[in-house]
Amino acid sequence: MANSKLANDLQDESEEFEENIQKREIAGKVFELLFLMGLGVGLAVLAILVWAIFKDGWQRLLLPGFITQNPSRFAERGGILPAISGSLLLGLLVMILAVPVGVGAALYLEEYAPKNWWAQIIEINISNLAGVPSIVYGLLGLGVFNYLLGFGPTLISGALTLSLLSLPVIIVTSREAIRAVPDSLRRASYAVGATKWQTIWHHVLPYAIPGILTGVIISVSRAIGDAASLLVIGAVSFLTFNPGLFQRFMALPVLIYSYITRAEPGFVNEAAATIILLLGVILLLNGVAIYIRQHFSSLK
Repeated sequence: MANSKLANDLQDESEEFEENIQKREIAGKVFELLFLMGLGVGLAVLAILVWAIFKDGWQRLLLPGFITQNPSRFAERGGILPAISGSLLLGLLVMILAVPVGVGAALYLEEYAPKNWWAQIIEINISNLAGVPSIVYGLLGLGVFNYLLGFGPTLISGALTLSLLSLPVIIVTSREAIRAVPDSLRRASYAVGATKWQTIWHHVLPYAIPGILTGVIISVSRAIGDAASLLVIGAVSFLTFNPGLFQRFMALPVLIYSYITRAEPGFVNEAAATIILLLGVILLLNGVAIYIRQHFSSLK
């Protein structure tokens, strides 16, 4: 009798367990469908926007002089050469200024910093800074670089501001890449007599390079496409020369903003063509990041 009751209880529990599994599978299918619908809606809106931009701008982009000439007050005559030069210089300066500091900070926090409350506060603040709106960095750059240090609304002020904007992302992604290095690699290096720095330089960094470079290029892409902070710093929308470090400067996002605020209908095509060019630069940088990641991953 007892065995029969035990068998019935086990059968009931098995049926209940199978029923719960079926419910979870159904719920999983429903959520998967909802997520796919959300993804589809997002991709559809993105496709419509890209199509509208290409429809308005591709003819202007192919006209001679658009990339090689200076801007003009007349929509059909102007080019965007100073804006291209400004954006490329900003991206180069961001890499020169932010990458060594960001990677160095990540190495210190992961390899050298003691795991105490002070390090935890620094980590929390860095994570929070990665989500701060770019206009806040623009206000910081305006107060520190424009006024306190006296650089004014120049290219170097814009580059320093964008470097601050990029630093948290570089630090976070570099830390994740360094953290992903197996501890066995470090122990093997120590076992043959290598110092801590030799282990980091010859083993940890080469292993972490794909993730570090990916984060660097993504952060630089974000900096190149940012307009809010540059508008606060004082980037201009009309120049007839390529900017120097301590001169007023243009950038592609600021030029796009200027074009779309003008009443003349011809500037709509100018803005669309400039957006296409900026999208191409950002996609190229992301393609380079993917290639570098795959290349170094294949060497491991």
